[in-house]
Amino acid sequence: MKRIVFLLLFVPLFFSGKAEDGYDLWLRYSKVNNAELFDEYHEVCSSVFVPGSSETSKIIRDELEKGLSGMLDVDINFAGNWDDKGLLVVTSESPLIEEYGLSDEVKKLGNEGYLIKSINEGGNAITIIASEDEIGSLYGTFHFLRLMQKRSGISNIDIAETPRTEHRILNHWDNLDRTVERGYAGFSIWDWHKLPRYIYQRYYDYARANASIGINGTVLTNVNANALVLTDEYIEKAAALADVFRPYGIQVYLTARFSAPIEIGGLETADPLDEDVRAFWKEITNNIYKEIPDFGGFLVKADSEGQPGPHNYNRTHAEGANMLAEALEPHGGIVMWRAFVYSHEVPVDRALQAYNEFVPLDGEFKDNVLIQVKNGPIDFQPREPYHPLFGAMPNTPLMMEFQITQEYLGHATHLTYLAPLYKEVLDTDTYAKGEGSYVSKVLDGSLHGYETTAIAGVSNIGTDRNWTGHLFGQANWYAFGRLAWDYDYTSEEIAEEWTKLTFSSNIDVVEPIVDMMMESREIGVSYRTPLGLHHLMAESHHYGPGPWVGGGRRPDWTSVYYHNASEEGVGFDRSLTGSKAVNQYPEPLRSKYNSLEECPEKFLLWFHHVPWDYKMDSGRTLWDEMVYKYYTGADSVLWMQDKWEQVEPYVDDQRYRHVSQLLEMQYEDAVWWRNSSVLYFQQFSKMPLPEKFEKPDKDLEYYKNIKLKFVPGI
Repeated sequence: MKRIVFLLLFVPLFFSGKAEDGYDLWLRYSKVNNAELFDEYHEVCSSVFVPGSSETSKIIRDELEKGLSGMLDVDINFAGNWDDKGLLVVTSESPLIEEYGLSDEVKKLGNEGYLIKSINEGGNAITIIASEDEIGSLYGTFHFLRLMQKRSGISNIDIAETPRTEHRILNHWDNLDRTVERGYAGFSIWDWHKLPRYIYQRYYDYARANASIGINGTVLTNVNANALVLTDEYIEKAAALADVFRPYGIQVYLTARFSAPIEIGGLETADPLDEDVRAFWKEITNNIYKEIPDFGGFLVKADSEGQPGPHNYNRTHAEGANMLAEALEPHGGIVMWRAFVYSHEVPVDRALQAYNEFVPLDGEFKDNVLIQVKNGPIDFQPREPYHPLFGAMPNTPLMMEFQITQEYLGHATHLTYLAPLYKEVLDTDTYAKGEGSYVSKVLDGSLHGYETTAIAGVSNIGTDRNWTGHLFGQANWYAFGRLAWDYDYTSEEIAEEWTKLTFSSNIDVVEPIVDMMMESREIGVSYRTPLGLHHLMAESHHYGPGPWVGGGRRPDWTSVYYHNASEEGVGFDRSLTGSKAVNQYPEPLRSKYNSLEECPEKFLLWFHHVPWDYKMDSGRTLWDEMVYKYYTGADSVLWMQDKWEQVEPYVDDQRYRHVSQLLEMQYEDAVWWRNSSVLYFQQFSKMPLPEKFEKPDKDLEYYKNIKLKFVPGI
């Protein structure tokens, strides 16, 4: 008893909630303490009617009970019959839709859309969540509860929403042995050994969390695929997960290893034009649909980083993708064919290859094939220009591949809010059809008339209790889902919403956390890869700095290949005097990027090799500007620590300490990046540090000799 009293003495005076470990994510449903809001919420939800006996209807009722009882701390009256008062959750199958004159509105919203509407009927206040399909009602329910969690008014609502993209998918880079490639939050949550006999509660909680932000698909396995997942044994296991996810509106997808006909089919070839190979894929696909009738389709990594593909047989990507599309077509499945390809023969510039490979094939893919393109032309760097494929293939649906897991941004150790990165790409104008041809318009199909649309995010989820390793990693999962649903949200709106749901709607909590989140991506870029530098990380694990990395199996797996530092300057020349990668961008971007004077400084060293004494917009030389970015970036982590300290009185001790310790690690790592990078590039610039900046206390060899072992995610 004395120990309990002792611990309570250290609870901050302003914090009165329970200790939390982050497992509840943004679905905490904390108690409403504002009396006025409590009365409003209680009146609107005085009676709740959710007709239907399906699993999804039960999930809606359970979620409302959990949310309303948690926030209002009262027993919720779930009426057996509707009596024209309270909250009604209903689909178009119900005559009540017609009775309240909402049929036409609901029909416009499609299967996943919903409306939330306040009406007055005979003096009674009624709130209706209505949709064509139950999944839309589930999404609407989460939206309604989210309003309450944010402490918004709910007495006069008129909301109609429908998703901007059809397929909103998480890509799990999870292996069958439960390791996760580029995963930093523990092991895979899929326990393949125990499936299908044992179903963890975490699978349901995973589906619930995804449904709450509109994610409707999950690729269970790594793009570096294992053909075993296509065998009967593993199809049965995947089917067990599909059964869990289905009532939440989530489809299951699998990765297809191109050489599976040889590895598990007993064939001597995987040639996509071979009739036996085509028959193999049709049989495999039919077997999957027998077990998983709503199977989504295949994600494929082929002819990339040693993965087998159609090039092994002198066939094109279109011929390879169309073979799988043909097998899926009768069932309504899709092929997501990744554009992350580069040849075994190292070219002048790796950034050119995907465009060169795929643009000539535009229009040759079957209708149920989407080309999955990373946001930038290299590989999920802290900052890249948008991938020039977007806007360049009007006859082939393109889908986005963002990375939610932080492969190049400090793993699950650094706080880096990624919505600004996503928005920077989504809001970029491709000029493919003149001004206003944004990347987002390519993805939603409106620019080129794509009938099938999709967006994917590489998952950061693992077995860590808080799901994502770093508590703020949850914000990136959340932001991906919200932007996949509607890319018009701003980064700040999402940050504010997530903060209110995850911590508190108290302005003294929201303001400092949102400030910290909104600056974090730019801070991370500054102390790692400022001014368009890229691919400067350590080998293999990609965690720390490694601008000196050279040699090895391929030049384009090294840092020196990309920064080209010499006494003359630094940067990769992709202008018309270099690799000519600027030619892959339409005007006016081509001319803008090609011009040393007009190129945005954030992309300067991406497109140009620049002399060290080049004058920047600030009036500083390039060298001084680089040093300035590295030092201010690292120092800004201290500013983030100060921001976090401001919320200590309002956040439970467990989550507060978790973030505090990781911010301390982040500062140490930022100084490591800063010192090693400045010392390395100073060898070439031969210029002193500006006087205001303290010289690193270790020499370059010290940093080059740091060798991390057993870094997660490899």
